[in-house]
Amino acid sequence: MQVEPFTFSSFMTNCYLCHDQGEAVLIDASCETEAECRQVTHIVDQHDLDVRHLLLTHAHVDHIFGCRFFEDHFGQRFKAHEAATPFIERADEQATAFGVEVDPPSVPTTFLAEGDAISFGDVTLEILHTPGHSPDSISFVHRPSRQAITGDVLFQNSIGRTQGLPETSRTQLMNSITEKLLPLGDDFTIYPGHGPTTTLGQERAQNPFVQEAL
Repeated sequence: MQVEPFTFSSFMTNCYLCHDQGEAVLIDASCETEAECRQVTHIVDQHDLDVRHLLLTHAHVDHIFGCRFFEDHFGQRFKAHEAATPFIERADEQATAFGVEVDPPSVPTTFLAEGDAISFGDVTLEILHTPGHSPDSISFVHRPSRQAITGDVLFQNSIGRTQGLPETSRTQLMNSITEKLLPLGDDFTIYPGHGPTTTLGQERAQNPFVQEAL
């Protein structure tokens, strides 16, 4: 699985275009402007990719920027955990709270839950439900290549925010990290929602929040 990373918007949110054998998925649009959206479509066109799925790790406002553009461009809706629905329905309220504007995506008609899978090319992504930062947080795991796209669960030397946001839980978040992510193995590469790529081994050894939980 090839992963093309982007960082967009004033929130510095990561967007990932994952592809294999000419097919692709887009995870967390995160594009605040049309120019940012065009950076993604340029890579799609450059590699002549067939985008099979639009996916969300969770539906906080900084991750749903640009979703409507890609829904229109690729003729499909984003797929997300069912708990994303109220966040999408209140997207305008989320945007107002942060002093930004958003053209919200459609409410998903396909929901993803623990144990589901998403396929493209020869890749199958396993879905893990990893709540805490948000009740709808899910991670996309590719065991053969030892890679996972985890949204705002685990960052390099940090963890997802659990203060000042609705429906967060520090306990749930740490359980998601220690019970869902760390058992994947220290050699797993983690593509987070913000900041640089890391590994589970690095976070086990250096992340103070993880060390405290362990």
